[in-house]
Amino acid sequence: MSQETIQTLVDMGFQREKVEKSVLMTGNQGVEQAMEWLLAHHDEMEPSTSQGGSSVFNTLPETNISSVSPVVAKSYKCEDCNKLFTDTTALEYHAMKTNHSNFSESTEEKKPLTEEEKKEQMRKLEDRLREKRKERENKEKEEELEREKIRIRSGKELSAAKKKLEDENIKKIMDERKREKQEEKVARDRVKAQIEADKLARKKLFSQVSGEEQLKQVTPVALSPQKPLKDYTETKLQIRLTNGQSIIQAFNVKEMLAAVRVYIELNRSDGDAPFSLMTSFPRKVFTNEDYEKPLEQLGLVPSAVIILTKPVQ
Repeated sequence: MSQETIQTLVDMGFQREKVEKSVLMTGNQGVEQAMEWLLAHHDEMEPSTSQGGSSVFNTLPETNISSVSPVVAKSYKCEDCNKLFTDTTALEYHAMKTNHSNFSESTEEKKPLTEEEKKEQMRKLEDRLREKRKERENKEKEEELEREKIRIRSGKELSAAKKKLEDENIKKIMDERKREKQEEKVARDRVKAQIEADKLARKKLFSQVSGEEQLKQVTPVALSPQKPLKDYTETKLQIRLTNGQSIIQAFNVKEMLAAVRVYIELNRSDGDAPFSLMTSFPRKVFTNEDYEKPLEQLGLVPSAVIILTKPVQ
């Protein structure tokens, strides 16, 4: 049997043993069916005695109940309001509802409920049942609303965490690009300064030396500015893509050619077709072994032009 149905009817004032019988007789179909059976058989069920089960008479002082009459009692009477009750179930419900405590047995027979009275009592019980159902539905709505608030709050927190992570990644990328641009500018300025220094050195040499003998004497001096070329730490590469566009990027002379290939794959704008790398002057197509060599060893310092071509079969 459904304990929820039994407890609901007990909370409404019905005696547990009668409630259990009504639930059993109605096939455990719910509160409404059990309640209808209780109302329909209200006068047929025997009132509870003091044996087994609680009663108002078990809890009330003996002085509040009149002495037992030798005449058979046909009803119970509330001395506080003079109402008659056919059984202790109705009496207990009345006592609980009104807090009355003066009851006695009566020889006056309580008239059975008319159809109108039964319908009215049924209506009141149904109203109470609807109120309980409404309270339960309102509680469920409040719980659902609270769950929805928690879900929304969790969603907002997750979105905020994702946005923060995206912002951090974007900032990291921007900082990296800024650093690369600064390094490229430093490399470009270094090349320009070297060119200017070479021009100034040549101009100075040609202005101070005259004649063939003096030119021979200053020849070692003229070659000396070339020595710093071996000390370059970066090289500037111009990468020509298959669509005619070019990418200019500075690399450390110690980096492998494979690093240049990875950079091209991440920044190319001519699609993702396979390619090989080569130089036009002198013409050289780089092999798989070349990708493991540093740029300075491949003669790509201080600057060079690299061309993308179709892979060598």
